[in-house]
Amino acid sequence: MNKLTFPIILALVALTAAGCGSSGDGSASTAGSATLARARAVRFSACMRTHGVADFPDPNKDNDFDYGISVSGVVWTRAVSACRAWQPPGTLSARRTPAQQSRTLRFAACIRAHGVKDFPDPVNGEPVIDTNKIPSANRPGGMTILNAATAKCAAYGPKR
Repeated sequence: MNKLTFPIILALVALTAAGCGSSGDGSASTAGSATLARARAVRFSACMRTHGVADFPDPNKDNDFDYGISVSGVVWTRAVSACRAWQPPGTLSARRTPAQQSRTLRFAACIRAHGVKDFPDPVNGEPVIDTNKIPSANRPGGMTILNAATAKCAAYGPKR
């Protein structure tokens, strides 16, 4: 059985704070919502690590996940399924704005220029990096070349 590798670099996820708290006047408590969103995001990260995605990071200061992971498709699917109750709204989404998609296409061109000739232009709504669509990544040494190229091209990657 082939082990599928999913390095998801520069993943674009937006956490949407659910207005869970309220003040006495009926307006949403921004601080309360932000605290709950943060707690949920941290719990989701911990759950993912517990279920086999050891390198899944805690959310950054903006409650976004910037991650690069490498697990089999089975492990990834199992972890996401097990942690679904903690998954913040909008996470693991690959939907990009037009400006983000434009940067992503420049990122792809840079990756190709740095040795990964079969790196496809990412489709909006799909991951930026999908090793199932990069045959060279599954050859000996292929991930080393891909990882080096993504590091060199990070400045061209999509911005939030």
